Amino acid sequence: MTRRVKNILFIMCDQLRFDYLSCAGHPTLKTPNIDALAARGVRFTNAFVQSPVCGSSRMSFYTGRYVQSHGAAWNGFPLKVGETTMGDYLRPLGMQTVLVGKTHMKADAEGMERLGIDPESIIGVRVSECGFDPYERDDGLHGIGPDGRYDPKVPRYNQYLNEKGYGGDNPWHDYANAAQGENNELASGWAMRHASKPARVAEEDSETPYMTRRAMDFMREVDDKPWCLHLSYIKPHWPYIAPAPYNDMYGAADVIPVVRSEEERADPHPVYREFMAHRVGQAFARDEVREEVVPVYMGLIKQIDDQMGVLFAFMREKGLLDNTLIVFTSDHGDYLGDHWLGEKDLFHEPSVKVPMIICDPSAEADGTRGSVCDALVESIDLLPTFVDVAGGDAADLSHRLEGRSLTQWLHGQAPEQWRRYAISEYDYSMLPASGKLGVAPNDARLFMVRDQRWKYVHAVGYRPMLYDLANDPNEFRDLGADAAHESERQRLAAALAQWGLRQSQRTTRSEKQILGMRGKSLRKGILIGVWDESDLPDELWSRYRGE
Repeated sequence: MTRRVKNILFIMCDQLRFDYLSCAGHPTLKTPNIDALAARGVRFTNAFVQSPVCGSSRMSFYTGRYVQSHGAAWNGFPLKVGETTMGDYLRPLGMQTVLVGKTHMKADAEGMERLGIDPESIIGVRVSECGFDPYERDDGLHGIGPDGRYDPKVPRYNQYLNEKGYGGDNPWHDYANAAQGENNELASGWAMRHASKPARVAEEDSETPYMTRRAMDFMREVDDKPWCLHLSYIKPHWPYIAPAPYNDMYGAADVIPVVRSEEERADPHPVYREFMAHRVGQAFARDEVREEVVPVYMGLIKQIDDQMGVLFAFMREKGLLDNTLIVFTSDHGDYLGDHWLGEKDLFHEPSVKVPMIICDPSAEADGTRGSVCDALVESIDLLPTFVDVAGGDAADLSHRLEGRSLTQWLHGQAPEQWRRYAISEYDYSMLPASGKLGVAPNDARLFMVRDQRWKYVHAVGYRPMLYDLANDPNEFRDLGADAAHESERQRLAAALAQWGLRQSQRTTRSEKQILGMRGKSLRKGILIGVWDESDLPDELWSRYRGE
């Protein structure tokens, strides 16, 4: 029987670095289930997100478009109603498109009201959920402060915890993301000094196993119709706290050395300098913070890997591994103190590069199993790949989809032409750095152009940054002001300018449609530039001669 792809399982972790998997070379963190997936598929070693922050990165994954094109440039910036999203592409091809977990989507409520779209209708829900039917939406960000909830929607997960006997109005924090402190007080996961303490929740009731079970619930309940399930975990994203036994499974001896140099702080680029001055950068510059947090970050990844084992065993039992394309990736990385930074946000490899593993069950992919591909891949390439797998033609949709299908790579056929540069963008207008620098919101923008050797960063209003990845793989030496490298800066600036001139907003007509429309206005009676009737065939004059 010929093996073919029927379903798609699109797994995304949040803030998972590309190099924190054993198949990617981590010496102490073992991830055998993710490694086994890589052994059955292709591991892409140069995969880059379109923006190193949750919301805008994810909107690029879900639209197949660069941030400059879809416009949702930071967390909480709405994705405008008119954007075509994953479900809009896959549903017409007969594929249910379902969400379990996080999207960080902010709905365009103003646009929906203007167009009269009921947010409770099927269309309204899909517009609000990146085109997904939400089996369970949970962004895993349920902080409550003096001004109220970060996420106004109380998650189903809180109800689940209450039903399991965990009390209070926010057990997400009080149990899943807090430990037991002294004097009967909570040790909140927001304070990183508590990271290695065990969360107050039983391991089976913590977020990662819960979302895994919800994905399996969907697979049990779904009918025989093809599906694309986006299983989107919140971890290993902060708060950095884990349930036992994952809280102390690793120790300081398991932590790989930090990648940073005093050279980076000697005379840094002004934008980089202000990012290092952010609270999270100052915290992760301290060894005690790394020694407390990084082992727990590793434990959270280990828990994800264990849950991959549970999920894949379930799928094997249900016969789903033989017909489901599986993707494993992340929305961005985490500095963890590298380059004197914490969080993500800038374009060093730990932040902008992500793991990407694709396992295609079809017979055409047998020749690439267990292989590694170092082609420059972007997050926007996944949606065109899904369209092709679902039976569509992504090339016909290139007026909207700015990524490129990976199916040829998966089937061992190197495309005749592939991108020479990877692009990423960042809007830092919401961050303290822009205020400290006195940069207006419209100018607080950064652009990365990276080829196989060089990385160039354009900073509006400032000199560029430049790194030679061949001679400086750790990105310690910024050559942005080095006169000896002016030609490289000009070359990469030209590549960015060419990218900026692409046709990104003509989304209602494809190339094929435009070619088919050429010259047709003559036959609709629009006869421009004619001097004499004999200039055109008689039939075009038939309605203008009174006959």
